[in-house]
Amino acid sequence: MKTSTLFLLLCFSFFASTAQTKAPVKNYGIAIHGGAGTILKSDLSPELEKQYKAKLQEALDAGYAILEKNGTSLDAVEAAIKVMEDSRLFNAGSGSVFTSEGKNEMDAAIMDGKTLKAGAVAGVRTIKNPITAARCVMDKSPHVILSGSGADLFAKQCGCATADSSYFFTEKRWQQLLKAKEQEKLTPEKSDTLGSLSPQQNEFNDKKFGTVGAVALDRNGNLAAATSTGGMTNKKPGRIGDSPVIGAGTYANNKTCAVSCTGHGEFFIRHVVAFDISALMEYKNLTLAQATEEVVMHKLVKVKGEGGVIAIDSKGNISMPFNTPGMYRGFRKSDGKTAVLIYR
Repeated sequence: MKTSTLFLLLCFSFFASTAQTKAPVKNYGIAIHGGAGTILKSDLSPELEKQYKAKLQEALDAGYAILEKNGTSLDAVEAAIKVMEDSRLFNAGSGSVFTSEGKNEMDAAIMDGKTLKAGAVAGVRTIKNPITAARCVMDKSPHVILSGSGADLFAKQCGCATADSSYFFTEKRWQQLLKAKEQEKLTPEKSDTLGSLSPQQNEFNDKKFGTVGAVALDRNGNLAAATSTGGMTNKKPGRIGDSPVIGAGTYANNKTCAVSCTGHGEFFIRHVVAFDISALMEYKNLTLAQATEEVVMHKLVKVKGEGGVIAIDSKGNISMPFNTPGMYRGFRKSDGKTAVLIYR
């Protein structure tokens, strides 16, 4: 009698736990961006366009491969970002721009939509992959953001790969800095009190907002977002943009969506762009497409904030609006739909 009762209890427990197990998500996927701005077909040679598309595809494939094998969305966005950080094509990691002092100061953030845990680094100078350092802050510290030398030291202690300044030097970025400084001398009235031009004022910056980002939904229904950047050419030392600011340039919440932004960071910080999209979905029941459209194409446009976002919701829907002429972007979904795009 006791054996029968135990057997029945075990059976009940098994079926109860099975019923509570979350069904695997069918519409998992990933979206990425490599920056927005005045990106015109006339400005890119066929060879350079080919290089950008190939690297974007590589980043997409790296992240999607993890999702396909039942990996986490956090691992997927980190993998995708690292591909772009390792490429000199993008303003992140090895291709980062220079500050007014001729230094590289990089920012990155990552967020887990399941737990709302997040990690970020700002102003790091020696970390090859700032996104991995941000992941370490999230996983191995009680903090959300570490900055400057403290962030560099923490990342090194966590085993993140490091490099000296020569690793981050590219002639193209250096020439951009020199041209920005020359323009600054010619039009000092357009600079602020400390001499750094905004992206709108700096014609040699080509009005490109260099950031890389990724958002993903995994098979278990968990969302994640990640963003990494070298910031603005000729920026003041210590300037921090929206990328590492949770809710401004990066945000993820399983209730709604995951968002990564690219654009003039000061506007994205002031208007808490990434969180605003999530809030519109949660509190006003807007769809992902409606929420991203409202924020990027209406709210930001009204205040002359330039840029775009990539976002994915808990159902696997993807939205990638931008109010600039172009945005390096791409997506890949489990239903077979995929694309890599640059122009409007």
